[in-house]
Amino acid sequence: MTDKEITALMRAFGKAFNAGNVDGILACVTDDFEWRMAEGPDAPWGRVVRGREEVRQALQDRDKSVRNVRFSETAMTIAGDKVIGTFRLTGERADGSPCDWRGCDLYEVRDGKIAYKDSYWKRITGG
Repeated sequence: MTDKEITALMRAFGKAFNAGNVDGILACVTDDFEWRMAEGPDAPWGRVVRGREEVRQALQDRDKSVRNVRFSETAMTIAGDKVIGTFRLTGERADGSPCDWRGCDLYEVRDGKIAYKDSYWKRITGG
């Protein structure tokens, strides 16, 4: 893929993510897509979900703990079939308290779709 095609794919993915459009997200990923989430029990990756249905469930699970998610201050660097994306996430936790986190995602593109997303966040805790 060209950088222009990758940029279009990543923009479509990002817009779908920001809108909470699960079908739009899934349209951008491979059948065997792997999401290495920022937190979870699967050392050393956090939580790993594979395939479209596991991603759908993971997004539903996330909506139970973080609501009104909004991504902003996004930037992207393309290096061949690899993409580095940075972002700011704002929203609120299930208890109503605000969240405001910075993060980055590492992606790999294969056959015109996103093959994996490896997520890292700075999550502010305690006083």
